[in-house]
Amino acid sequence: MSDVRLVVLGAGGRMGRRIVALAEEGAGTTVAAAIEAAGSPLLGRDVGDLAGIGPIGVAVSADYEAAAASGVVALDFTAAEAAVEHARTAARTNTAIVIGTTGFSAAQRREIEQLAARTPILLAANMSVGVNVLLGLVREAVRRLGPAFDIEIVEIHHNKKKDAPSGTALALAAAAAGAAGVDPAQDLTLARQGLTGERRPGEIGVLAVRGGDNVGEHSVMLLGTGERLELVHRASSRDCLAAGAVRAGLWLADKGPGLYSMEDVLGLTVG
Repeated sequence: MSDVRLVVLGAGGRMGRRIVALAEEGAGTTVAAAIEAAGSPLLGRDVGDLAGIGPIGVAVSADYEAAAASGVVALDFTAAEAAVEHARTAARTNTAIVIGTTGFSAAQRREIEQLAARTPILLAANMSVGVNVLLGLVREAVRRLGPAFDIEIVEIHHNKKKDAPSGTALALAAAAAGAAGVDPAQDLTLARQGLTGERRPGEIGVLAVRGGDNVGEHSVMLLGTGERLELVHRASSRDCLAAGAVRAGLWLADKGPGLYSMEDVLGLTVG
């Protein structure tokens, strides 16, 4: 079986560089193209040099449409607006795309879901295997503990992260809300200040902390009377995310149009 050819969108970023390195050093994948925004000072550079693995003969380009073709898989770690445009291009060119970008508005997410009717799209707030197992654990814990346990989520990220709360924290909140039978649009509390009154039944609190170089840490606290259960995931490097993205690209390569998740990749049951 020939290698799956990957197009790395946002190839000059921290995640993009790690994806390039892991894709080239691992088995089953190769980097076919590396894309950055028009005007980037990285255009024309060999992406292997940027990734610290030496030249691989792939120059950074701004033309995703030229790189997109049937038989390649795009991996997107850019920004919400750019990722939606990349999804449009993927649908237009019948290119499978893995989107690990976060910070989408409800309208942007709906558009990506609609585009998935035309091409394979895998959308995940977090590509790490551990976080996606955590989503299942949260659902199970919330179902078993019931409404007597309050749900609070705390996430910590580096001081360069642009969106808050993290997409992973919101995904964990959605998983908890689904298991608890509450509406995340109505019952999520993203900040508390002043005289807030008693905690509402069914409320799910989400707190974002920013500082230092923390790759990502998510804690889901289930607080009952006289006891607390805490489920925690800590990422010590971006390699867990990059490896998950490459694994997702391999998995998506032979799939038909549709909207997929990392839980599909891992064969996890959502219920």
